[in-house]
Amino acid sequence: MKWKNQIVNLHAYQPGKSIDEVKKMYNLKEIFKLASNENPYGFSEKVKKVLEEDATSTFSYYPDGYATNLREEAAKFLGVKPTQLIFSNGTDELLQIISKALLEPGKNTVMACPTFSQYKHNAIMEGAEVREIPLVDGNHDLDNMLKALDHQTAIVWLCSPNNPTGTYITNDKLMNFLQQVPKDILIVLDEAYYEYVDADDYYDALSLIDKYPNLIVTRTFSKIYGLASFRVGYGIASEEIISALEPVRQPFNTNVLAQKVASEALKDQEFVSQCAALNKKELERYYDFCQKHNLHYYQSQGNFILIDFQCDGDDVFTFLLSKGYIVRSGKQLGFPTSIRVTIGTSEQNSGVIDAMKAFLEKQAIKN
Repeated sequence: MKWKNQIVNLHAYQPGKSIDEVKKMYNLKEIFKLASNENPYGFSEKVKKVLEEDATSTFSYYPDGYATNLREEAAKFLGVKPTQLIFSNGTDELLQIISKALLEPGKNTVMACPTFSQYKHNAIMEGAEVREIPLVDGNHDLDNMLKALDHQTAIVWLCSPNNPTGTYITNDKLMNFLQQVPKDILIVLDEAYYEYVDADDYYDALSLIDKYPNLIVTRTFSKIYGLASFRVGYGIASEEIISALEPVRQPFNTNVLAQKVASEALKDQEFVSQCAALNKKELERYYDFCQKHNLHYYQSQGNFILIDFQCDGDDVFTFLLSKGYIVRSGKQLGFPTSIRVTIGTSEQNSGVIDAMKAFLEKQAIKN
């Protein structure tokens, strides 16, 4: 086969282990999945009602390719024009659409490192040069990212809050950065965890779109809205950017049920606020655990925390797996001695913290 050279050594995305898989591996009856930053509280009752009451007989027809109803609801909620929105099969597809539209051999793209892996993955598939700028204390090094830009740079990626560190870009730093990026370089501001942020100096991304016509903000219904299985992501940008990206989008990329539940989820902001408050409260328990055991961590603005155990992250991962807790090894995320843990319910967090204590006791005995 005449495969593209770029994909020969490229590895497929490695999702976390499934609950059924772990049950069989360790003969366990109950498993808690805290690996993929999903919402442990599920989704809004408004969504549940739609799923229970929907008796549509139109599943034999293609969905609305323009996602008209969802588009109108989202535009009203966000305070933008419907033509400033693009919808996708999860944010993953939107990131791929952006890469397909702008990247090719001879062009380059700039991103932090470590950050969300799909930025780099997509760039490699398109044959573009990837310029990775190391994080500083878990944060984007915006000064050196600016220095990496040149006349062949097509996209610069900003993940705020950043996955996997949970750190964010402050308003002042973002303003300074945006002002210096050339207008022909697209700035992608990935806000997958936006709804969890409570930092006082966080920026208002939507207010920047009119001022910076080379900016696109990406968000998702997979995290705090609890609709990960329905795969709905979206981008907000100038009409010019959206118009240029639309031809790259697959015609029927969001399904009919996904459009309905996402529209309904937007109407329940009380649920969103409750989930954010619970997440913040439970995060404090992890901070307390790390401080008591002298473990390095980053203050997180997401629904996850990265904890450094100063040993092989796979060892911590495997131990917790044997206790029924699926987390993410930092080895896959650029932090080989760490694990990333999704913030679960109070019960789930109590269990995994106890399991982490047991791991530390085992390490102390071994040493």
